[in-house]
Amino acid sequence: MEHEIKGVIRECDLAIKQEDFDALMDYYCEDAILVVKPGRIARGKQEIKEAFIKISQYFHNSLVPTQGEMMILEAGDTALVLSQTLLDADQNEQGFSMDRRATYVFKKNSQGKWLCAIDNSYGTDLINTP
Repeated sequence: MEHEIKGVIRECDLAIKQEDFDALMDYYCEDAILVVKPGRIARGKQEIKEAFIKISQYFHNSLVPTQGEMMILEAGDTALVLSQTLLDADQNEQGFSMDRRATYVFKKNSQGKWLCAIDNSYGTDLINTP
């Protein structure tokens, strides 16, 4: 049986592709963080939304994220997601891979909905960057 977080991540990827950043924010905790790139973190929904808008513009509004292999480790209301994240766009990011080994942390809220608390598409590559 597929873990429901996989469906949440599919919905997030679709919202990014469609540039529906208001809908995307429905899947983030209020105090979530997004690793924009090594050394740059967006904190909270407003900063995360602004970061996604800038990322989309950088890629000429052509960014399409998808997930490959995925493993979900769940403990109570917290889940660690290890995922092969694939990014497609008209313009390739120089210096950063478009095939990443992402790490995400999700928390289940009081209504039972999984929300992203930590969005790190760079995964452990963060420890290898200056």
